[in-house]
Amino acid sequence: MIKLPKLTVIIFTLIFTGITAVGYAQDTVKKTRPVVVKPATGQASTLKPIVKQPATGAPPKYTAVKTAVTTAGQKPATTGITIVKPIPQYIPDNPALLNDKSLNGQYQYLLTKVYHYQQPLIMALWKNYSDTLSATRRKLTEASTKLKLQTQKADSLLADITAKDQTLSTSNAKADSVSLLGMPLTKATYNWIMWGLVVGFGAIAIVVIASSGAHRREANYRTKLYNELEEDYKTYKAKANEKEKKLARELQTERNKLDELLGKG
Repeated sequence: MIKLPKLTVIIFTLIFTGITAVGYAQDTVKKTRPVVVKPATGQASTLKPIVKQPATGAPPKYTAVKTAVTTAGQKPATTGITIVKPIPQYIPDNPALLNDKSLNGQYQYLLTKVYHYQQPLIMALWKNYSDTLSATRRKLTEASTKLKLQTQKADSLLADITAKDQTLSTSNAKADSVSLLGMPLTKATYNWIMWGLVVGFGAIAIVVIASSGAHRREANYRTKLYNELEEDYKTYKAKANEKEKKLARELQTERNKLDELLGKG
């Protein structure tokens, strides 16, 4: 916001410096008239006075200088009036104005660089510029105040959001916690533990079922062998009874034969 006014002042300075240079060039052309000097015999050397250039840029004034006309061995002649063109001498600007970098200081410095007839225009421009700058500063102040209020409101809303986030985090932590055997656990940990127990018990059940199946198959195999042995034993017993009966009949037959032989003898 400060660089724009400085740039405007610099532009105004360049414009009016160009106008001043043109005016000064015109005045210089007009003033380059030959010096009017009344002739005199044995005229002494003319001394040109040093005239200081006014700070406001006003045209220099002409000074009338009286010179005495003398010749060697004679009385001084009548005094003549000589109009001499003054030589402008450059006077350095006011260091205080050069060192003052404010807008008012630059404005005062600009007034010292223009002619008097240009000063009203500069003053009018300065007034318009000052009014515009005042309005801009007023708007900037209002915008800064509004921005400050909005910043405070945003900070307040941010603080409220932070407090609500903390409250929500606390509520979520309480809702997410589960007590297991007196130990507070999160639901995720509790689920991991429960699923771990389910998987463990499932594995144990699978092992038990597999083991019981093997034992059942072994028991069925042993039962089958027992039944086969029992059938074999029954068959062997039946055969043994038949053989015993057969041997008993054969023995009785032999006894009968023996009794017959003994009876005859």
